[in-house]
Amino acid sequence: MRERLELSLPVRVFGRESVDMDWVETTRLIDVTPFGARFPLSHPTEPGRLLHLTLPMPRQLRCFDHVEDQYRVWALVRNLKVQEAAEGKPARFEVGVAFIGKRAPESFERDPATRYEVAQSATETGMYEVVVEDPTKRYVPSETPRPETRHHIPIEVVVEALDEKGQVSARETTVTENISRRGAAVFTTLNVTRGRFVRVTSAQYQIAVIAAVRARRTGTDGIPRLHLEFVDKKWPLEGIE
Repeated sequence: MRERLELSLPVRVFGRESVDMDWVETTRLIDVTPFGARFPLSHPTEPGRLLHLTLPMPRQLRCFDHVEDQYRVWALVRNLKVQEAAEGKPARFEVGVAFIGKRAPESFERDPATRYEVAQSATETGMYEVVVEDPTKRYVPSETPRPETRHHIPIEVVVEALDEKGQVSARETTVTENISRRGAAVFTTLNVTRGRFVRVTSAQYQIAVIAAVRARRTGTDGIPRLHLEFVDKKWPLEGIE
């Protein structure tokens, strides 16, 4: 049974972005199958991340824990759609997930910033099996060679770190060291670890994007940088390229 059922059930979503940051949000399903679901979130995430869901799933849709009041299942984020908010309000996200089972992989416990992809095989319950994502299949800003041009130009941006409530916990005005449509390196004083999400805003380009922190490193000049990958949209570089 894979037909989507439109059930507006309450769901508790737990996300762990890094070893030092996690969050919980209660929302409602848009639709559900025995093997996945869709729901809105105010917290940013990205395809490949794991989320833990707790919900009163109808028992006929469950793959395990048929007698429990609440269904607790780990889920892989497969897709993300931005729902643009009114001016001054944070964006919300429509998230599509695939259920992977009762327990998270051991690699997630060691490093919650790990990203995964669906394996060729399925579990015994018919749920999705996951493996650690092949990094060669994705764009990672700090790696070379890069699949697109990186422009070494200073663009003034505001970088905002988001806390467990989705609120801005720290903010700085800085400049990019380099930038492409899909990512950037920015000079920083923020202590934001790999796996966290930040919002990057530019008055010049009239854009705000959500970015995942892929690395924080200090250059030979002694200045720390954040290596960012844009999650919800590409940076408009018309006129530069």
